[in-house]
Amino acid sequence: MTIDAARGTPPGTVTAPPPPPTPQEPVRLLTPDGRRVEHPDYDAVFTAREVRSLYRDLVIVRRLDEEALALARQGELAVWPSLRGQEAAQVGSARALHPGDMAFPSYREHGVAWCRGVDPVRELGSFRGINHAGWDPREHNLHLPTIVIGSQVLHATGYAMGVQRDGAEDAVIAYFGDGATSEGDVNEAFAWAAVQNAPIVFFCQNNQWAISEPTERQSRVPLHRRADGFGFPGVRVDGNDVLACLAVTARALDNARSGQGPTLVEAFTYRMGAHTTTDDPGRYRPRAETEAWLLKDPVERVRTYLLACGAADEAFLAEVEAEAERIGADLRTRCRELPDPDLDELWDNVYAAEHPLVEDERAAFAAYLASFEDTPR
Repeated sequence: MTIDAARGTPPGTVTAPPPPPTPQEPVRLLTPDGRRVEHPDYDAVFTAREVRSLYRDLVIVRRLDEEALALARQGELAVWPSLRGQEAAQVGSARALHPGDMAFPSYREHGVAWCRGVDPVRELGSFRGINHAGWDPREHNLHLPTIVIGSQVLHATGYAMGVQRDGAEDAVIAYFGDGATSEGDVNEAFAWAAVQNAPIVFFCQNNQWAISEPTERQSRVPLHRRADGFGFPGVRVDGNDVLACLAVTARALDNARSGQGPTLVEAFTYRMGAHTTTDDPGRYRPRAETEAWLLKDPVERVRTYLLACGAADEAFLAEVEAEAERIGADLRTRCRELPDPDLDELWDNVYAAEHPLVEDERAAFAAYLASFEDTPR
């Protein structure tokens, strides 16, 4: 038998890989049981009013998500990607943004859209199939949702390079999930941002399941350690702790604005529901795992903290719940009242100016519709 001198093993032998590196202990300022704790690297101070405001965001965002999920189940939306369990990661990071900062979401950042002032019914329009987008990105400094996995991370990096060259004192944040870190677009974005020292924060919501694929089948190292190979810092934060997510993201954004380049933030969280309404997580995910994460609920821990420290009372909590119910009911009514678009609009905005091929296709489609006795308009 010959021995591969370089490896010391017989040719063709498959050896077990070394154990993966130990992940960084996540930054945490609020424990799952609602106790406020300190962290040596993040000396953050939050007023009672600020925590109450964050709690309001969390409750409303969850209520909006529940309403959209119900609408999808009832056939009012084509599909819905629920964010339940990830509210703290989205609200905390989004509330760290300055007005001039630009955010690039994937398709699950409903909480970010809420914090950036987007009317929720405008987001539901695309899931109802009545528009291509929903809002002007410049109006809210929030780009449009992106379905193609990871592509928005490259777009965000290019935008950040433009901000840098314009000499603006703004930052960019790109949202993506753990599954997207396996995409070439994301790794190319990391490389470009690193060598250009771009003012961007890469915010990865590691909900531990890329549809049915667990994180350990996607990466041999904790995701925040991916930044090491590209030459910029990475940090893991408790993604169910809204205070920690805000503090960590604010620091990363400040570093980006001051010329210190990109940061990768891994918000370690959990997707409590299905990937989308077309998915059944019970087929691949152990129930005990989901039940364990119920004890780390991002909304409940803030509620417990507010009551324990006397920053809020039951009357305040009831008021927030009532407000969330009103907003949810209003969303349902306005979503169902959205008018169907004129089918001719399918051809609008394909190009900035008229294009002969598009006009030919528009005419052919109009002729096809006219061939039916009852033409939908």
